[in-house]
Amino acid sequence: MVNWEGINEFVYVVETDSFTAAAKRLDVSVAHVSRRITQLEDRLGAKLLYRTTRKLKLTEVGQVYYHHARNVLDSLAEAERAVMAMEGKPSGKLRITAPVYYGERFLAPLVNDFLLLYPQLELDLMLTNQAVDLVEEGYDLAIRLGTLDSSSMMCRKLARRTQYLCASPGYLARHGTPHSLTELARHKCLAGSLDHWRLVEDGKPKNLRLGAGWHCNSGLALKDAALKGIGIVQLPDYYVLEELRQGTLVSLLEQYRLPDDGIWVLYPHNRHLSPKVRLLVDYLVARLGKK
Repeated sequence: MVNWEGINEFVYVVETDSFTAAAKRLDVSVAHVSRRITQLEDRLGAKLLYRTTRKLKLTEVGQVYYHHARNVLDSLAEAERAVMAMEGKPSGKLRITAPVYYGERFLAPLVNDFLLLYPQLELDLMLTNQAVDLVEEGYDLAIRLGTLDSSSMMCRKLARRTQYLCASPGYLARHGTPHSLTELARHKCLAGSLDHWRLVEDGKPKNLRLGAGWHCNSGLALKDAALKGIGIVQLPDYYVLEELRQGTLVSLLEQYRLPDDGIWVLYPHNRHLSPKVRLLVDYLVARLGKK
């Protein structure tokens, strides 16, 4: 009978090139991973990995063993997916990461509704504005906003996003309404996570550098400052659309606005996308695409 202990740990260490990353992916301690691999090597009577303080390297035997082990694990995973597909009951843990505000406002309520449909599922939702490495951290999918960098990840567009420059009527009454980008130099421009605004001038993208008078990495704080007449902000539609409709904020310099960009769901490139991830992606596309 095959002893499976240590095989998952070994494969994950090879694929992440890190005992620490493998431990996170398996939700166990680093000591546990190291112990299991040592036990695996003892059981096989062969050295699989050369371990130094700086890097890991497969031995010749380790390379052969990894390819066979990976094929076996893929086959087992495919068997589980086939059974779950036949039963129609996705199960296991969904690990998702998303930006904080968008995750709180739009994603989390939908994912919670999805879990009510499939109560066998568990959830690990990490809301952070930092880009997370899906493979190294073991996430099933991520929500990304704006223009995507080149990536090995698969992606689907969930919705469109419009960036607005806007200010309160009170601010504009005191300081005047700008009609060109050069006039912005006379205004209080509120900076978010970036030190510039992304605009278009003469049909070309332009990064307009901002002064250091006001800066905060929170979209809600930026909107509050704009509503209180402190200055002009650039924020996505899901922050300010209601205020624009109510007239508590006024859209500015629309001729310089960038074309709409995207809100995306990303997931690791895998020809055997699990049923739980496929179902969730389809669910999000169907609902967020209407917003």
